[in-house]
Amino acid sequence: GGFSEKSSEWSSEEEEPVKKAGPVQVLIVKDDHSFELDEAALNRILLSEPVRDKEVVAVSVAGAFRKGKSFLMDFMLRYMYNQVAVLLMDTQGTFDSQSTLRDSATVFALSTMISSIQSLIFLVRDWSFPYEFSYGADGGAKFLEKRLKIVKYMSKRGLELGLYDILSHSEIDDEFIKNLKILIPWLLSPESLDVKEINGNKITCRGLLEYFKAYIKIYQGEELPHPKSMLQATAEANNLAAVATAKDTYNKKMEEICGGDKPFLAPNDLQTKHLQLKEESVKLFRGVKKMGGEEFSRRYLQQLESEIDELYIQYIKHNDSKNIFHAARTPATLFVVIFITYVIAGVTGFIGLDIIASLCNMIMGLTLITLCTWAYIRYSGEYRELGAVIDQVAAALWDQALYKLYSAAATHRHLYHQAFPAPKSEPTEQPEKKTI
Repeated sequence: GGFSEKSSEWSSEEEEPVKKAGPVQVLIVKDDHSFELDEAALNRILLSEPVRDKEVVAVSVAGAFRKGKSFLMDFMLRYMYNQVAVLLMDTQGTFDSQSTLRDSATVFALSTMISSIQSLIFLVRDWSFPYEFSYGADGGAKFLEKRLKIVKYMSKRGLELGLYDILSHSEIDDEFIKNLKILIPWLLSPESLDVKEINGNKITCRGLLEYFKAYIKIYQGEELPHPKSMLQATAEANNLAAVATAKDTYNKKMEEICGGDKPFLAPNDLQTKHLQLKEESVKLFRGVKKMGGEEFSRRYLQQLESEIDELYIQYIKHNDSKNIFHAARTPATLFVVIFITYVIAGVTGFIGLDIIASLCNMIMGLTLITLCTWAYIRYSGEYRELGAVIDQVAAALWDQALYKLYSAAATHRHLYHQAFPAPKSEPTEQPEKKTI
C-alpha cells in the first residue's frame, strides 16, 4: 500500500483488479490539498482472505521528495519472507514545490500513526565523510548521539540510481551494498519485526483498517488535529476494531451453521444458535482491552448488538429460502385462490347469482395470469422486482386470510370432536367354553 499522488494500475475504479503485482494507492491527495482514503483499494489489501486475520506489521518510509524512499522500498520487497502480514507503505515526498507544510505534516503524521512505531529508525543518505564517522549504526550513533538515539548511515552512491540499475551498474559503492545487506535484514528479519500493538492488543489487518479510517477522518479538517483528537480517534478505532472482530466471529460461525449450501435449519434451532453466538461475540468484545473506558465503549457494544441482529435477519431469509415449503408458498396460495373461486363461481352460477359468479371468474382469471407470470419470472430471472411483489402479496394473503381460515376450521373440528365424541365400540363377549 502507499500514500502517493500517482495513480496505480490497481485502482478502486476498476471492476476487477489487475493481476500484475504493483503498488496500490490508498490515500488520494486532491487539488485543494485535502485527503481522501480509497477504502475499496484498502479493503482489497487488508480484508483479503489470506491476511485479514493475521497480525500485522506496518512499515512506512517517509521523508523529503526525491531522496530514495521508493528505491529503498523496492529492496524491502525483495527480502520479505514472514508469517505475519507486513504492510509496506511508501509515502508522498515532503517539501516539494507543490505540497504545503500542512500536506507534509499530514503525510508524515499518518504514516507514523499507522506504522508499528515501536522502532523509529532514521536513515541518513548522502553521508560523504566516512573517515570522520563510519557508515552504519555505530558511526551514526556517535555523530548524532546528542540529537538522535537510533541512526543508520548509507553511502551516497546507489541512491542516485534506479532499481534495475542496482543489479548491474558498476558505479555503485561497495560500501552501499555492504550496508544495504545489513540494513534490510535489520528492519525486516522475523526476529526484528514488531507487530503493531495498541493498548496492549496485537492488531490484525482487519483491525488496522479501522485505524486507517479513524485517522484519516481527523486529518480531513482545515487545521491539524490536536493530540486530544488523535487520542480520541485511536480510542474510537480501538473499539471499532473490537466490534469488527466480534462481528466477524459471529458471521463465520453462523456460516458454518446455516450459510452457503447448509441444509434448512428449524427456525427455533436457528434462533437458539443465534442467541448463543451473539452472547459469545459480546463476551469476546468485552474481553478485549479497549481505550476510553466502560462508558465510552458502551455505544460500540450497542452497535455490535445491532449489527449482529441485522445479520441474523439476513440469515433467517437465507435459511427460509432453503425451505421447499416456504419456496412453494406463493404457487400454493395462488392455486388455493383459483380453486376456491372456481368452486364459488360454480355454486353461485348454479343458483342464479350470476354477478357473484362473474366476479369469481374474473378473480380466478387474474390469479391464473399472476401464477403464470410468477412462474416465468422464476424461470427467466427477469422482472425480479415484480416477482418480489407477487411473493409479498401471496404471503400477506396466506397470513391474513387462508391461514386464519385453516386455523378456524381446525379449531372448529377440534371443538366438534370434544362436544360429540365418537362412541367407543364395546368388546364382543366371548362364549363361555364348557369343560368336560
